[in-house]
Amino acid sequence: MSYTKSIFHIVLRTYRSKPWINELHERELYGYIHGYCKGVKAVLIRIGGMPDHIHILVSMSPTISLAEFVRRLKNSVTVWAKAHLNEFPLFCGWGEGYGAFSYSRLDIDKIKRYIIKQKEHHRMVPFADEYRQWLIENGAEIDEKYFMVDP
Repeated sequence: MSYTKSIFHIVLRTYRSKPWINELHERELYGYIHGYCKGVKAVLIRIGGMPDHIHILVSMSPTISLAEFVRRLKNSVTVWAKAHLNEFPLFCGWGEGYGAFSYSRLDIDKIKRYIIKQKEHHRMVPFADEYRQWLIENGAEIDEKYFMVDP
């Protein structure tokens, strides 16, 4: 019998880091993402974020690749958000690409705590600085086009 356990911390930023995720309605967005995860047989462990990005801690099913999971998620949320412009009037889509970091089940509590404290954390550390540091720590090349923001 086969067994897999793939746990990813996925980071999605909004297009050009525009703050379209309205904090008054973020729970509705997170609920929609929870439903999406169930639909692709993934387990949403924790979700949270800021107006310009979200963090998703998820246990993935082996029936879908990480790239396909994120591509479908971004497309699905885009359709949903366009249908909910009253709640997300600044909606402008997702930034190109995504970040995904794999973890063992032993790291879950640490990552959950980090996601829970997003708003507090980003008062002290800008998202772009932190994300660059993650990329460096994980040996990834940094492409500045993914950090573009409008003035």
